[in-house]
Amino acid sequence: MFSLDEDDEGEVSFGESSEAEREMTPDPPEAPSVKTFDDGGDADFEGASDVDQATLRAFVVAVIYANAAVLLVALGPMVWFFEGRLRVGLALFGGGLLAGIRTYQTYRAWKRSRDEAEDSEGQTDEPDADPDSTPPEA
Repeated sequence: MFSLDEDDEGEVSFGESSEAEREMTPDPPEAPSVKTFDDGGDADFEGASDVDQATLRAFVVAVIYANAAVLLVALGPMVWFFEGRLRVGLALFGGGLLAGIRTYQTYRAWKRSRDEAEDSEGQTDEPDADPDSTPPEA
């Protein structure tokens, strides 16, 4: 019926860019390659072995306690308010407070052991002073 149906001259392509648009458009940037654990262990994680094991353990334990504290302290009042369960809400809130206290205790124990290690290193590096000698006068 229509002469345009036989010839594709009247057809407009939506979504396809013209040749002029393709020439003016910059090339898209390429994403850098990222090494992951799934690549067969080629990733360079030598820095992780430099961490003291006591520090790593204290950090992981403190993170777990802190996450539990935040969850339980937030969840306790919500259970009490929305569900009307006072005992359960108080128990959750109390558990969160205890987890927060354990977080602080873990940090203090790590800090104390680190300070003791620094003190013992400082004492061994100093030369032995003669107790009979008098300090030099200025």
